[in-house]
Amino acid sequence: MDEGSSTVSSNSYSNDASEKMEIDDKDKAIAFDQVHDGCRIMARMTTTRQWHDAEVISVRVEPKGTYAFYVHYLECNRRLDEWVSVDDVDVKTLRLPVKGGQKGAVVPARLTQKCEELISTREESPASTTGSPDREIPKRTGAGPRKRKVTIDPMESLKADESMPPTPENSNAPRTSGSMCKVGHSEDALTRIRNIELIELGKHRIQPWYFSPYPQQLTKLPVIYICEFCLKYLKSATCLKRHMTKCHLKHPPGNEIYRKENISFFEIDGRKNKPYAQNLCLLAKLFLDHKTLYYDTDPFLFYVMTEKDDRGFHIVGFFSKEKESAEEYNVACILVLPSYQKRGYGRLLIEFSYELSKCEGKTGSPEKPLSDLGLLSYRSFWAATIIEQLMHHKETFPSGEENALSISQLSQLTSIRKEDVISTLQQLNLYKYYKGQYVMVISDDMKEMYEKSSKKMRVRIDPQYLKWTPKDWSRRKI
Repeated sequence: MDEGSSTVSSNSYSNDASEKMEIDDKDKAIAFDQVHDGCRIMARMTTTRQWHDAEVISVRVEPKGTYAFYVHYLECNRRLDEWVSVDDVDVKTLRLPVKGGQKGAVVPARLTQKCEELISTREESPASTTGSPDREIPKRTGAGPRKRKVTIDPMESLKADESMPPTPENSNAPRTSGSMCKVGHSEDALTRIRNIELIELGKHRIQPWYFSPYPQQLTKLPVIYICEFCLKYLKSATCLKRHMTKCHLKHPPGNEIYRKENISFFEIDGRKNKPYAQNLCLLAKLFLDHKTLYYDTDPFLFYVMTEKDDRGFHIVGFFSKEKESAEEYNVACILVLPSYQKRGYGRLLIEFSYELSKCEGKTGSPEKPLSDLGLLSYRSFWAATIIEQLMHHKETFPSGEENALSISQLSQLTSIRKEDVISTLQQLNLYKYYKGQYVMVISDDMKEMYEKSSKKMRVRIDPQYLKWTPKDWSRRKI
């Protein structure tokens, strides 16, 4: 799931005169040469064409000899991180990180003038457009060459080879199980740059949001082709066509435990169907920031939601859960693919996870932290479910204190953990102190809002179509 915006660099900035850069007229490229990872600069977002304060994550030299910068827009979600050209950054706003210094340092005025000269020179220079192979980037003079921090290729430590998963001894590689819940930790530093341009899944072409450890040779391609039934990744449309003649799957390889109209859910055991589960994790990592599995899928179950048509069952989204969770989490990761978002499917996945909890006779909660989209979806579901239960109880028992509904009872009826019930009631301002005790109060405005939202719920889970029996995994070998 996903989950949250990126942590802003903790480097500080200094105005110390001793740190000011001297400009050599013979070296106009020094302006962009000073932009390196950790710097902050104003950059223009590709989608909105608006300027935002950004942190430079990485720098590369394009084939034409110009610079490109991978930036994270501060106060924005990491899914918006992107490569920008020199035309989309304002070097006059460059702030260099200086350890132990003061915040807010800006580039000296003399460098600003040289930056402007450099920009105009690049626009007028034929070499900047023709991409001459003889063109060299001038190097810094004066104080000596600055050593640029070596960029570590994350794929060197994250080989997504089916026959040889990453070794646990490699301390630089991300964990192969569980979730990466610490924002900005050392694992995250290696995987901040989105490494895949496009994927083709069925009839949809989707631009990924985040890094995913697909094989390095595939990340250099303009498009990665993925079979929508077995989720195998291929390098070309020709390979996909050849694969489809051999792939006989028309649905996820698991037990179908729910079907109503064209919506189905399949339960996939991460141990019995390991190749599919691993491919599903790689696909999910493209759209989930900090929470994902990689290769150790044995302790997990995956519940894949599909849409059925005359060609088969097409994956819409999924959630995973641990077979045995000490914290009683009923969801580890949850995702609706971007091509199916804004259709109410996120709520449907959440509702289905709580239906399974009801069958188990437990209360559940999603694994934390939640992504920004996940948090919005869960808060919306909790609010609607709790208000629905309160209104139903009021209609069933119009009056009488002996029929009062407690927090614990509300938690048992909905299978929502007590802490989530309390936080939702407080957020909705339904939990009030009245005559020496706390009571739950639903206002007329809240009723009206719930009735409007209920009309928008086009699809709901019908428990009578669920054919599933919970298993006691503590007595099984996983």
